[in-house]
Amino acid sequence: MALFVLLFSLITFVGSVIAIPWVVGRLDCNYFRAFALRVERGETKDRNGPFFVWALARNTLGLVLVALGLAMLVLPGQGIITLILGLSLLDFPGKRLLFARILKRRAVQQTLNWIRRKQGREEFVFSNSTKTGEHCYETRKNY
Repeated sequence: MALFVLLFSLITFVGSVIAIPWVVGRLDCNYFRAFALRVERGETKDRNGPFFVWALARNTLGLVLVALGLAMLVLPGQGIITLILGLSLLDFPGKRLLFARILKRRAVQQTLNWIRRKQGREEFVFSNSTKTGEHCYETRKNY
């Protein structure tokens, strides 16, 4: 049993150290600003046929990441960031409001931007930014 816990801890640690920065680095720097705008407008997603297959896969991965994030709170790894990514994949009532609250925390913003700077990417722009007229120039996705 101890060997299993050790291997699980090692795999989750190495996996999170590789995967989390990769995912955070791939996001557009306006991702969280666009998210905040969708929350303010109360927008919802279209729920057509392929949505359900995609939703099942996304929610399964989200549950796995939440479980790993909870484990990494006591084991080595990036538990909080893994939890946030897992929760972002799940569909549940109040998700957007929960994320709006989490993303207002300065520590969360600083951690995400620290990962971006380490990769040589522009910092994220958050909706509660103190700088007026702040924007970034990366444009990989339309929001």
